[in-house]
Amino acid sequence: MGKKVSDHVTWVGKTDWQLTKFHGDEYSTHLGSSYNAYLIRDKKTALIDTVWQPFDKEFVSRLKREIDLCDIDFIVMNHNEIDHSGALPELLREIPDVPIYCTARGEAILRGHYHGDWNFKNVHTGDTLSLGDTTLTFIEAPMLHWPDTMFTHLSGDNVLFSNDGFGQHFASESLFDDQVDMTLLVNEAEKYYANILVPFNPMVRRKMDELLSMGLPIDIIAPSHGIIWRRNPRLIIDRYLQWCRDYQENQISIIYDTMWNSTRVMAENIAEGINKTDSDVTVKLFNASHHDKNDIITEVFHSKALIVGSPTINSGISFAMSGIMEMIKGMKFKNKSGASFGSYGWSGEAVKELDTLLSASGFNVVTPGIRTLWVPDGNELERCRQFGADFVASIKQQSKQTI
Repeated sequence: MGKKVSDHVTWVGKTDWQLTKFHGDEYSTHLGSSYNAYLIRDKKTALIDTVWQPFDKEFVSRLKREIDLCDIDFIVMNHNEIDHSGALPELLREIPDVPIYCTARGEAILRGHYHGDWNFKNVHTGDTLSLGDTTLTFIEAPMLHWPDTMFTHLSGDNVLFSNDGFGQHFASESLFDDQVDMTLLVNEAEKYYANILVPFNPMVRRKMDELLSMGLPIDIIAPSHGIIWRRNPRLIIDRYLQWCRDYQENQISIIYDTMWNSTRVMAENIAEGINKTDSDVTVKLFNASHHDKNDIITEVFHSKALIVGSPTINSGISFAMSGIMEMIKGMKFKNKSGASFGSYGWSGEAVKELDTLLSASGFNVVTPGIRTLWVPDGNELERCRQFGADFVASIKQQSKQTI
C-alpha cells in the first residue's frame, strides 16, 4: 500500500533492497535504492513519475489497490530515464488517453524509448496545472542530470518533486530524513552529487539560484530516489549550493594501482612526506583495484589535490588506473592540483601518461612526476617523502598566488 507524505500526497514507489549496481556497472549502491512515485489527490488526481521497468507490473498492480486507475487525470513525468519511466507503457495499457505532462525533450526521450504516440502535453518553467485546491508549477531543470529534467512544485502542501535532484540511493522502510541516520543520508546524497551532478555544476548553480528566486514555499523535497527531506529541506538545498561551487576540502587523495607493491610503497611514503610537512591536511590512499570506484570519485570531489600512481604495464598504465582516470576526466573537476608517480622495470611511460591524463582532466600538474626503477630502496623512499613535501609546498605557493 501507499505511504502518506502530506495531506494530498501518497508515496506509491518501489524500494529495491537488493540493488548493488546502477547505471549498468557504473554506480555502486551499497544501501540499495528506491524508485519514488507519488500520487496527488485533490479534486483532480495526478501521478508523479513511475518506477523502473523490471517492477512495472508490480507497480501497476499496487497502484490499482491504491486508486481506480480511471481516476488518474494527469501523469507528470519529471525525467524519463528508464528507472523513472519504465512502468509507463504498462500503465498506459490501462489508461491510454491520460495526458502526460513533460518537457519537449522529455517527450522526445519517451518516444525514443517506447515508440508510443501518447497524449503528450509539453510544459515550460512557470506553467501551472490546477488540481483543485492545489496547483502544480513546473520548473525546467535541464542537465540535472538529463536534458529533459524538470521539477514540479505542489502548492498548499508545499512539496517540491525534484526527481534525481536532491536524491540518494538509500533503501529504507522509512520515508523521511527524520527517521534515518542523517550522517549516512547526507553521505549518500554527497556520493550521488559527486558521481552524477558534478559535470553539470554550472547548470546546478543557475537552477538553485532560479529556484530560490521564484519564492516557492518548500516544506518537503520529494526526490525520485531515496529519502524524502521534510525536517529541514533547506539543508540539502544549502549543500547543493556548496557542492556546485567547485567544492573542496583540505584533503589530498592518493590513488594508485600496484603489481608487486613497489607503487604502493611509493604511495605510502609520499603520504608520509605530505603529513610531515602539513599535519593539518587530510591524506587518504586508495588502491584503484580494490576500493569502490564511486567512493574514490567522492573522495576526489572532497580533495583540493590528487596524486595518482601506476606501475608501467605494456608501455602504459594499469587497467584499474585507466578506468578511474576516465571517470575523473568525465567529472570535469575544477581548481584542483595534481601530480603522478610510479615504478617501472624497463620503459617507464606510466608517469608521463598519468601527467597527460591529469592535464586533460583539468588538473593543474604542479610538479613533474616521480618514478622509481624496480623496487625502491631507502634513498628512493626518501625521495618519495620529499616529493610529497614538495607537492604540499607547491600547492601552498599556488594558493597564495591566487588569493
